[in-house]
Amino acid sequence: MKYIAKKCGVRFQPPAVILIYENETEGKSRQRIMPVRNFSKFSDCTRAAEQLKNNPRHKSYLEQVPLKQLEKLFVFLRGSLQGQSLAETMEQIRRETTIDPEEDLNKLDDKELAKRKSIMDELFEKNQKRKDDPTFVYDVEVEFPQDEQLLSCSWDTASVDDF
Repeated sequence: MKYIAKKCGVRFQPPAVILIYENETEGKSRQRIMPVRNFSKFSDCTRAAEQLKNNPRHKSYLEQVPLKQLEKLFVFLRGSLQGQSLAETMEQIRRETTIDPEEDLNKLDDKELAKRKSIMDELFEKNQKRKDDPTFVYDVEVEFPQDEQLLSCSWDTASVDDF
């Protein structure tokens, strides 16, 4: 059977992931409650999301749900278990999923650096213009304005014959 995921959410007490889906053959909307077991405020959200998505009982239902979305739901659940409010958890997720241009990436450990790189890759893929995009223009030339007069150097004025 083929299932089309419509909405996905989390229930805090008792902890569960709730999926509203549509059965492709019948066309009926249904709700599936997937209990979250052995999850604490110290659990790894990525690992928990992967385990739920690969669980044989839920695999066919969660095929269309992105792993990132499940991870985010588990972060909300972990925040609730840690006693954070929903707004605090949302702020934490926003901080973790955005890149600060002033941050020194050389000072990060390998795990955090890999996370930042994956965020940058996703942002690049999202903003990338492809050949089949309607606004795609080949060979764009842009003139950048100069705020002040450039200082000339001796190597700028040297002729090619000197080499």
